[in-house]
Amino acid sequence: MRRSSLVVVANRLPLDDNAAPDGACEWRRSPGGLTGALHTILQQAPATWVGWGGGQAPGPRLPTVGNVRLRPVALTADEQRGYYEGFANSTLWPLYHDAVQQPVFQREWWDTYRAVNQRFAEAAAEVAGRHAAVWVQDYHLQLVPRMLRELRPDLLIGFFMHIPFPPPELFMQLPRRVELLHGMLGADLVGFQREQAAHNLAQLAQKLLGAETGDHAIHVGGRTVRTGAFPVSIDVAEMAALAARPDVVAHAGKLRHDLGESKRVLLSVDRLDYTKGIEHRLTAYRELLRDGHVKVRDTVLVQVAVPSRERVESYRDLRDRIEGEVGRINGEYGRVGEPAIHYLNQPFDRAQLAALYRTADVMVVTPLRDGMNLVAKEFVAAREDGSGALVLSEFAGAAAELSTAFLVNPHDLDGLKQTLMRALEADPADLRARMSGMRRHLTEHDIYAWARAYLTALDQTGRLAQRLPQ
Repeated sequence: MRRSSLVVVANRLPLDDNAAPDGACEWRRSPGGLTGALHTILQQAPATWVGWGGGQAPGPRLPTVGNVRLRPVALTADEQRGYYEGFANSTLWPLYHDAVQQPVFQREWWDTYRAVNQRFAEAAAEVAGRHAAVWVQDYHLQLVPRMLRELRPDLLIGFFMHIPFPPPELFMQLPRRVELLHGMLGADLVGFQREQAAHNLAQLAQKLLGAETGDHAIHVGGRTVRTGAFPVSIDVAEMAALAARPDVVAHAGKLRHDLGESKRVLLSVDRLDYTKGIEHRLTAYRELLRDGHVKVRDTVLVQVAVPSRERVESYRDLRDRIEGEVGRINGEYGRVGEPAIHYLNQPFDRAQLAALYRTADVMVVTPLRDGMNLVAKEFVAAREDGSGALVLSEFAGAAAELSTAFLVNPHDLDGLKQTLMRALEADPADLRARMSGMRRHLTEHDIYAWARAYLTALDQTGRLAQRLPQ
């Protein structure tokens, strides 16, 4: 295999689970997903992507998708359970999200996680050219940077954490905390969504490894590891163009007609995950209906919950609770032909999402904790006419950038209810002013700006960053 000068290493390959009718492979795009963030960049910068391709066997050789060559990593069913469902998503994910749900520690999961990380590191070492840059992504692969450095010390290694990175008092609960920390610090540059996460890493390196820390630098093991905040973004121009497409405009018009031309539409689009605050949101909406602040005849909530990690028991339980609550609210407050909530537990393609974004009067993005939340940014990009309101959790990384949104603490149900009503009743001129500020920021801080900032920091010569559109 020809070696690559840029290698991306991520849990999944960016392929649709369903092949096209002609058998061609297509990019898999999901709301808020990693592939959504990296898709456009890697269409511009030739690279190799290392990741699990789905299934339990190596499968056929995968073709190049755009400019990206694919290097699949095979996982058995037991490895998927221990590495992905177990350590990554039952131990690390809840802990890194402020222990919204109690993390589970099982020793055998760690063994599998370490073995799978080693396999990813070996695959990256195989395809990376001499002195190549390797960009390792997210919490699934925290051990890969150090493993890869041991295999290929010539490489320039970056690591980016897309989800929150916890304060020391939470991270210290991990039984394998030192190994995880060493794994991340095998990189030359460790990037986060927010500065506080970089500060958390520095504190942990001091406490657990006796490292010296300076301005965005950790000195450990005779090396200097740089750190920094690089808030991920979206392709703003692509989303704006998609939302303006005639078929999308027509679909949005039909949705508005079907929902009720005179109704105020609240929209939420989330992965089905306990960090997204869906249950808190439903409780707040039920109480607004109960108290008569909103009525089914003039307001409707559309809740999209994209299926996620359905083999993990806690996610199945969450789905059952949400579906039960939606049923109770519709049973108590809905009318024939007029549900209080339209609940959709299914994936949506990007055109369908853009139509939904155009339809909403109020976009409600209220996670209990979120590294960034690209859905909030997609909504803003889709509203080219400057209309619409965004209600955004203070605990989403996007809140630091979209500061003119209606910011809210989703744990405060009374505050959440009041903020929803403020957004519903806001003066259109106020909404346009708020949206204008957010759109201006996103235009200047799109996906290309994110990639240029990270890759320039990783490679000070700018050789990689210069490949991206200006």
